[in-house]
Amino acid sequence: MGAQQVRERFAELYGAEPEGVWAAPGRVNLIGEHTDYNDGFVMPFALPHQATAAVSRRTDGVLRLHSADVEGGVVELSPDALAPRSDQDWTAYPAGVVWALRGAGHPVTGADVHLASTVPTGAGLSSSAALEVVIALALNDLYELGLPRWQLARLCQRAENVYVGAPTGIMDQTASACCQEGHALFLDTRDLSQRQIPFDLAAEGLRLLVVDTQVKHAHSGGEYGKRRAGCEKGAALLGVDALRDIPYAGLDAALARLGDEEEVVRLVRHVVTEDQRVERVVELLRSGETRAIGPVLTEGHTSLRDDFRISCPELDLVVDTALAHGALGARMTGGGFGGSAIVLAEATDVDTLTKAVEEAFAAAGFMTPRVFEAVPAAGARRMN
Repeated sequence: MGAQQVRERFAELYGAEPEGVWAAPGRVNLIGEHTDYNDGFVMPFALPHQATAAVSRRTDGVLRLHSADVEGGVVELSPDALAPRSDQDWTAYPAGVVWALRGAGHPVTGADVHLASTVPTGAGLSSSAALEVVIALALNDLYELGLPRWQLARLCQRAENVYVGAPTGIMDQTASACCQEGHALFLDTRDLSQRQIPFDLAAEGLRLLVVDTQVKHAHSGGEYGKRRAGCEKGAALLGVDALRDIPYAGLDAALARLGDEEEVVRLVRHVVTEDQRVERVVELLRSGETRAIGPVLTEGHTSLRDDFRISCPELDLVVDTALAHGALGARMTGGGFGGSAIVLAEATDVDTLTKAVEEAFAAAGFMTPRVFEAVPAAGARRMN
């Protein structure tokens, strides 16, 4: 839905023009999965799919929220009454941002909001982060808070962690807030330092496909939290602040120290090797060896499937089918337990690969997957 449509619907709902319209994208994570809450490295890029919000300030202590994507009318809340875990509906994401901003001492007195999003929900493409970031950016501008993008991302993460109750890392919100068109974002989640890495696949005759398996996942579910707790246990057993501090060269020795803690061994091995995979992809892209990242992506899937154990039959079928039909590399992306996979392929192979995956899903009795090309897009911005 375009900015003008969102603006017009806002005026219908609230009887006045909005003060502005903002947008924030979903993201695809190229490599670096479940490393962000371990102080590690990630490499997402923004999608053209985005959440768009028309917003105006209110000074009377009222927060009114409406979504074009959810049945129902305007939801009215009191910013003074917002409390963590009090809202299990979609409104928890924008309300959580207001709660986080106010908790950090910023004078947000209320707002009228109309939202519309083209980011698929439950697909592992950060639909929730897009909602959070678009609200944070709008309120930052309207209330002249002067917060930098990285700080907005931190506050959005706090909203999701504490208010919503999903134990996610910082990657999704930072990607939505900070990515640049035509680039992937190399992010160190410990100090939030960033490097924009050129990522123009079309210029090299390549494509990156996203295959949404239609299997929904949710970060607030228990399995995600269990993996995070297991990683924290591994860091404690190894006497480090985070698994980021285990060097790749010292991995075998670290795993030996964990003894018979089988589950922790698997989690630690994934995180340490995944950090190293991110660094390898960065170097390959910087040296112009883009096709060579394909096997690294596939290694990442194997690790997520076998060590982190967060894949599912549909994700595995995408990867196996794509590789069998000429893909350069493939892996699941996002939090796991459903969602999407990415496939790196020659442009000339896209139609063949897409057909092969669709036929494999039909033969397996799975829902028809949604397949689209991922093109690195701009991060959050004011539209008008």
